[in-house]
Amino acid sequence: MNDQDLRHQVELEVETMSINKLTEVGNMAVSMGLIAGHGFRGGKYEILQKGKVILLSEREAISYLEQLIKSVMES
Repeated sequence: MNDQDLRHQVELEVETMSINKLTEVGNMAVSMGLIAGHGFRGGKYEILQKGKVILLSEREAISYLEQLIKSVMES
């Protein structure tokens, strides 16, 4: 395996970890009744909340969902 192949493999693994984390926090938010649904759409991550559609990057979506969950758990 050359350097380019190794770099590509690492990038794929990091992307998979990010998607897994996003799915995990999204599912938690659904189970807590904070959002109606979530998933990828048109290259962005879609969050359905209170009749609104929120489109974010993966990183923004993870942060948004984590903050949403945290705000409820702290109150």
